[in-house]
Amino acid sequence: MAAAAAVAAPALIAVNVAPSATFLNQAAALVGWGAWAMVLAIALPPRGAAGRAPDPGATALLTALLLLAAAALAAPFWAAQPWTLALSSIGLLAAAVLVAALAGMVQRAGQGEPAFAAFCTALLFAGVAATLIGFVQVYAPGWADGEWIAASTLGDRAVGNLRQPNHQSSLLLWSMIATLWLAESGRLRRAWSPALLLLLLSGVVLTASRTGMVGAGLLALWGVVDRRLSRASRVQLWLAPLAYLMFYELFTAIAHLQDAVFAGEVQLQKSDPSSSRFGIWANTLTLIAEHPWAGVGFGEFNFAWSLHPFPGRPVAFFDHTHNLPLQFAVELGLPLAALVLALLLFALWRAWRMAGEGAGGDVTVRRAALAMVLMIALHSLLEYPLWYAYFLLPAAFAFGLALGGPASAAAPRGDTPPRVNVWLLGALVLMLGGAASLVDYRRVAVIFSPAAGAAPLAQRIAEGQRSWFFGHHADYAAATVAPHPSTEMEALARATHYLMDTRITIAWAKALAERGELDKARHLAARLREFRNPLSAEFFAECDKPLATAQEKPFQCEPPQRRYDYTDFR
Repeated sequence: MAAAAAVAAPALIAVNVAPSATFLNQAAALVGWGAWAMVLAIALPPRGAAGRAPDPGATALLTALLLLAAAALAAPFWAAQPWTLALSSIGLLAAAVLVAALAGMVQRAGQGEPAFAAFCTALLFAGVAATLIGFVQVYAPGWADGEWIAASTLGDRAVGNLRQPNHQSSLLLWSMIATLWLAESGRLRRAWSPALLLLLLSGVVLTASRTGMVGAGLLALWGVVDRRLSRASRVQLWLAPLAYLMFYELFTAIAHLQDAVFAGEVQLQKSDPSSSRFGIWANTLTLIAEHPWAGVGFGEFNFAWSLHPFPGRPVAFFDHTHNLPLQFAVELGLPLAALVLALLLFALWRAWRMAGEGAGGDVTVRRAALAMVLMIALHSLLEYPLWYAYFLLPAAFAFGLALGGPASAAAPRGDTPPRVNVWLLGALVLMLGGAASLVDYRRVAVIFSPAAGAAPLAQRIAEGQRSWFFGHHADYAAATVAPHPSTEMEALARATHYLMDTRITIAWAKALAERGELDKARHLAARLREFRNPLSAEFFAECDKPLATAQEKPFQCEPPQRRYDYTDFR
């Protein structure tokens, strides 16, 4: 039940409250993982494993996470990032450190197999439920009420209750790995395994996710290289690409019978097969070349990219590079990024080596856990799933188990007084922190979704700006509703570090113009033109109005007189 609260519940919550569509899912993940970590901590022997130190790979993983947390801590000083954003990042990374370290301890204490069994059972439940939700979204969208089943915003693509097709596909691919391991370990009847795998794979196809398509190929590769799997399991993995193709043809035929086009066909026929990823990667390389040593600051990619001239930029408001190594390189700088990536690759190599050592339940746990890590690593080369708690914490748990090493006997208690259970304390902090974030979020949610009898907007905004973790949302509201944005310069200075979209960019440009900083205002307007967003049409319509000869054109109609760097706007 605790594992289900950590793994399944966050993936199945359909209700969302503005301004964040996934906040409730992430808060549920924090609370659930805190609760399950408490259960795991209680199950540990009093003195842990028999004095054996963690594997060097586990140390490398934890060091990489701590370095990222240090970079997040430095961002307010180095890049003027608001503390609300930095604290959120630090909290998530600290949770990942706790979960990964605890998973390794659980494995070394001989509790890895039952813990992984609970984890996989929860994943299987979440995957089956998410698949059924996906079928409803595609074939019975009227049933998607937003309370139990989220409505798909992408037409006939299954997005699950996580509201994102790539996230849905990664969840289902993890569920397939979990199903296979449950069958291998004897906890699931082998006769059920093929049917469950086919059901889950059909859900992957319905997402029309090309990441999911590649993931099916990775499953087949697992079946090729892992000779310790039973022949039945290996054959099922080998057939995954063929089954994917069969479902693709089936859903295409169903769509054609309805005089429609299957979403997978649309995805494969796009003129840009990368969905603007090639463009954002090229822009990222430019930023890396200009800031190679210290980067632009942890979490500051969107700020730097939005303010840099890119006439041929992708027109979506990207807040991540959609590639984990590039994200590290552009935000941390090449030296620190290389160190973090080297540590993570070393941890992966150690997990690979350890997956071939030993026998029995320990080694099967490590191999399946490594398969999950590799699957989310593939997704991280094309997106940013690890920025979400419901992917980051399961990935940290699987990575920790993969690096846990063979179990050893518990150390004798002797007459030594029992130590404070730091794992239990950390789990309690995680659970309470997740609960506190729910309370804190209400301070900004009321700004965007006021209840009957709510306080006036100005009062709600002022209260929201005192939020520990979400004050930047209130700053956004303050800056974008102000008649004269120059009166909200402090709010603009914080809100623009979260996401620079059309409304906040227009407000910031007007604020600078009101303060007499016309050339900087022109720079912002020029950057906004590059996005070609329909919401900016009214802002630029002023440029088409006839003007008297002596009258100056509005600032947004003139190009800037000098070149600016993003650091000029911190």
